[in-house]
Amino acid sequence: MSDRYRAVAGVVFVGMAVAGLTVGGAAQQGGARGQAPRTAQTPPPAIQWPAPPLPDGPIAIETAEERNVRIVVTKGLSHPWGMAFLPDGAILITERAGKLRIVRNGVLDPMPVAGLPPIAAQGLAGLLDIALHPQFATNRYVYLTYHKPVPLPPGEPAPPTRGGGPPATTTRRTALARAVWNGSALTDLKEIFVNDAITEASRIVFGGDGMLYMSMGNSTEGENAPSQNPANYGGKLIRLRDDGSVPADNPFVNRAGYKPEIYTLGHRNQLGLAVHPVTGEVWAAEQGPNGGDEVNVIKPGRNYGWPVVSYGRSYGGPRVSEVPWQAVFEQPVTVWVPSIAVSGLTFYTGDRFPRWKNNLFVGGLRQGEVPRTGQLQRIVFNEKWEEVRREALLREFHQRIRDVRQGPDGLLYVLTEENDAALLRFEPGPAPAK
Repeated sequence: MSDRYRAVAGVVFVGMAVAGLTVGGAAQQGGARGQAPRTAQTPPPAIQWPAPPLPDGPIAIETAEERNVRIVVTKGLSHPWGMAFLPDGAILITERAGKLRIVRNGVLDPMPVAGLPPIAAQGLAGLLDIALHPQFATNRYVYLTYHKPVPLPPGEPAPPTRGGGPPATTTRRTALARAVWNGSALTDLKEIFVNDAITEASRIVFGGDGMLYMSMGNSTEGENAPSQNPANYGGKLIRLRDDGSVPADNPFVNRAGYKPEIYTLGHRNQLGLAVHPVTGEVWAAEQGPNGGDEVNVIKPGRNYGWPVVSYGRSYGGPRVSEVPWQAVFEQPVTVWVPSIAVSGLTFYTGDRFPRWKNNLFVGGLRQGEVPRTGQLQRIVFNEKWEEVRREALLREFHQRIRDVRQGPDGLLYVLTEENDAALLRFEPGPAPAK
């Protein structure tokens, strides 16, 4: 990023509001300067095509570099979002509708885990991500992000209701809570951060610095988009201490007009966060609209451009911006056109799949706005961490992929995003019989 942008970072939002997005504004106002303004386009009707049932498993697949892989299937979940691995081998899994589930020895407990706060679960809102404190073995802290119900503030538009019912009297805010795991339930839950606006997806990860990084998405396009507004949490990645307080070295602390929690801005929806195994930097998977998914390296104080620049198109077809990147914004490491609707991501660092060492795995919900095209992508880098190869996995099962994590056992774990969803455990498989 140029030194010029570092110097003027504080005035980008103001300039956009005054000039009507003159930086990349052609896309919002109708093309290059001198062209007639563009009218909004209506996307075609969504394709209704439910995913088929997953096989009960185990499933044998072949991949390019780890040729034989066995997948163990644990069914019984519904729209899971995130997972965390307990020291005893159990796995805590969030479900968007507002349930916390636990899998022990590959078996899903039929009873949800107790101790959750009230959850505003509607549409894509609800219970989202989960993470354990780096010192979980001693403090037993579990962290959750979710949408909480709150009374509708005066003057704020009511959220849309389904079926033409009466206007809503409540809305939602994205919250971060910390609880104590007692071995069977969450106790002593406390909200340690609540934002002050409606935001969308949220992921959390602890960085190598011990700080907690939390994304809060906003997909709005146009000159009033919150992602470029430093006084709005939408479209931001924030950085907090483990108690929810603001670190003194955050890049915008004491800067007028900025939320002090903000670490980076100019994001759409970051649905995956992972710590790089060599550099210790946070990498983020960010969903574009119809095209323009990204993986970004997170650097303090940087602006990632949404919606001023994007490699994607709006759902109706027009480009978000005529120029996909400008020197004042951070360039992504990896881009998808068409979009695969990126979700969770993880670096593989284990020994069970040695040929996957340091590969990046990224979940995808669907490709090119077509259902039944969910997948797990494996990205290979060279020694400079430049992309050299991609492999799409699980396409043949037609499942949306919500999250992917490496377990402490060195195996890979994947969550599907369906009404009838599953946890998939990747294991080294036997070679086919000759």
